[in-house]
Amino acid sequence: MDQKFEGTPKATLTLAGRKVTRSEVENHWGSRLQWKVSRDGKEIATVGAGLEPTFEHTDGAAGKYEVVLQIFKYVNYAKDKDGKFTESKYVDASTPVTYTI
Repeated sequence: MDQKFEGTPKATLTLAGRKVTRSEVENHWGSRLQWKVSRDGKEIATVGAGLEPTFEHTDGAAGKYEVVLQIFKYVNYAKDKDGKFTESKYVDASTPVTYTI
């Protein structure tokens, strides 16, 4: 059975301090959702976002933070020698929100 990628998944994020809340995901493909957190342009964490619509980042290190909701797009099971998918990947399902500490 092939996965159908009908429509583009889209959610709206709202930021209150360091707490990010997502809306329902339109055109959800039924695959894994995650929060991707970056500080000063470098990815520092990914956290599952499937069941919980809210994420609060507790790291207090100084810097410019960016949080974006992502969804997994499965293309095939091909992996490289390190076990990472080569064609399947996470794609952004929201516009990033930013804040500075």
